[in-house]
Amino acid sequence: MVESLLENRDYIVIAAKTAASVLPTSPGFANSWVAAHDAVLALVSKCEELDPDGITLYISSRQDSSGSFKQYKKVTPDKLGQFFEANYPPESLNLLDGLQTALDDYFERKAAGQTKPNGEIIIVLIDGEPRDRMTIVKAIVSATQKMEHDHELGIGFAQIGNDLIARGFLAALDEDLRSKAGAKFDIVNTRVLETIGTNCLTEFLLDIVRD
Repeated sequence: MVESLLENRDYIVIAAKTAASVLPTSPGFANSWVAAHDAVLALVSKCEELDPDGITLYISSRQDSSGSFKQYKKVTPDKLGQFFEANYPPESLNLLDGLQTALDDYFERKAAGQTKPNGEIIIVLIDGEPRDRMTIVKAIVSATQKMEHDHELGIGFAQIGNDLIARGFLAALDEDLRSKAGAKFDIVNTRVLETIGTNCLTEFLLDIVRD
């Protein structure tokens, strides 16, 4: 079955939440994560269903002195709200901090024979345009050069809210990764989270690894 592509994988969720008071924001931005709560929970629950030993969560945090993200391992859906409440978004968010750490961790575990047979899926929850967008593209392209086949690693960006600049960046990332950025494989799929119904979560995850 095609769904078997989603099994025997590790699932990583990067919650790149930004503080509404820091940057100019679109209408409704401050409430976008609240409005998306059920959708985020459903997505994380689906990942945990496929990765029953718990997902790894990176969450943007002003309190983390080592970078823009704090890492939690073996996370289950019932702990998600607790981790969000414990971490206030930083004033300046560098998405690359979380994404590069997750990518490096995957390839280090792969080299040590510690990854699951089908590889890994990374899901990035993002509410605005990242300021380090070119370095993000380069990091993803570099990751594809280390891959042995196109299904072993996938990155899904799920946009929270309706920031049009962010939507444009994600659309370009989805469409141009191979043709313009030079990636070995197209490993990125992007969607607006609110457009992914609970009955379409499997399809969203499949699109990440077979894009």
